[in-house]
Amino acid sequence: MPGELSPIDKAKFVAAKRAAQFVEDGMRVGLGTGSTAAWLVRCLGEMVREDGLKFRGVPTSTRTAQLAREVGIEVISLDEAKWLDITIDGADEFDGDLNLVKGGGGALLQEKIVATASDQMVVIADAAKEVEHLGAFPLPVEVIPFGWQTTRALLEETLISVDVLGRDVTLRMNGDAAFVTDEGNYILDLHLGRIGNPRQLALVLNQLPGVVENGLFIDICDSVVVGYGNGRVDVRDINSGTVETERLDFVENDNLFSDLDD
Repeated sequence: MPGELSPIDKAKFVAAKRAAQFVEDGMRVGLGTGSTAAWLVRCLGEMVREDGLKFRGVPTSTRTAQLAREVGIEVISLDEAKWLDITIDGADEFDGDLNLVKGGGGALLQEKIVATASDQMVVIADAAKEVEHLGAFPLPVEVIPFGWQTTRALLEETLISVDVLGRDVTLRMNGDAAFVTDEGNYILDLHLGRIGNPRQLALVLNQLPGVVENGLFIDICDSVVVGYGNGRVDVRDINSGTVETERLDFVENDNLFSDLDD
């Protein structure tokens, strides 16, 4: 129940609850991946069941697709949707220009494809995700398995000439084996500390052979919904430059998320 959650989980809950209000009947909606996005999917499922909301969701991972179906959301592919009205997703970091680092959940490729195929992208996050400079969270880079160690060496060499503090590159693991994305690729995490020029870095990384995509989302996010542990929610719109603040009450008997394990 929200009343039993930690402050950071309460913040995620209210951000997701507020962002769900962006979804209207008939929309085609990109559904993100990760713990905060899972709260959103549960909120939208409740609206489908209790309020009769009718929309179609395009998930960004197999686990989001599974959860969406479990809560009663109609799931379609991006090819079926062709274009989306909105994508709502979480972020590992965001800065004042609403540039993002994403991919902590390992779904950055599908997330970026879906987000850029949308009229607008809304990010939901707790306040701790806001940073002055991107880079404290390791930057995920999806690479093909063939020659991944060569790709890692190319990445390490490339980082010498860009404005970052750290240059360690590690293979993401899943137990004793390499983590494998939904597309069958690996993820290399770049421990940069601080990214001085995110736009330049995003362009440089994607020029390297073996790199499929990177976790920098530049000029993609339109709004961010920031949740706080006391129920406060800020909605920031990068296009209008506005910030709207409201407070959402917790429902003590709401058990939508009691079985979430992330």
